[in-house]
Amino acid sequence: MNKEIVTERLVLRPWQESDAESLYKYAQDPAIGPISGWPPHTSVEDSLNVIRTIFSAPETYAVVLKETGEPVGSAGIMSGEGLHSAEMKADEGEIGYWIGRPYWGQGLIPEAVRCLLQRCFEDLGMSAVWCGYYDGNTKSRRVMDKCGFRFHHTEEGNTSPLGDIRTEHFMKITKEEWELQKTGNARN
Repeated sequence: MNKEIVTERLVLRPWQESDAESLYKYAQDPAIGPISGWPPHTSVEDSLNVIRTIFSAPETYAVVLKETGEPVGSAGIMSGEGLHSAEMKADEGEIGYWIGRPYWGQGLIPEAVRCLLQRCFEDLGMSAVWCGYYDGNTKSRRVMDKCGFRFHHTEEGNTSPLGDIRTEHFMKITKEEWELQKTGNARN
């Protein structure tokens, strides 16, 4: 069972069926899903189905604003069978995320990802964490840069969940890099 993770401005918690309307409000935006490889949600029922299936996976969190209690995005950790790249090993994971357009550029997703990195390395015992983004998704890449991920490799000709062929870039951070970054941040 997912635990609740609290940051300065966010609560990361499991998705609930009662979140369907909020999810639909943000996930219907065509600026969000397609660049990440998933179709915009078409109805509250569609969003409810996503909560019951995809978002019920372990380590999948609603990104909830502390101030309003509203879920405005999603972030999660995938491991094992869910991993995208053949380069990933058994004790490694992958973090994925998105946030509603009104909340772009506020540093909320880097705040969430940093907590998920801590969960990966301290609670789940991972040796490295990956992030992938499709060519052109510069906002997603900026999150990875801010969180200490380093470019690892590019895979061309990958089929996205939408069925089109894309170039996907993979970034990676090891536990050692993360620990160095953490101690470096403490000194700054």
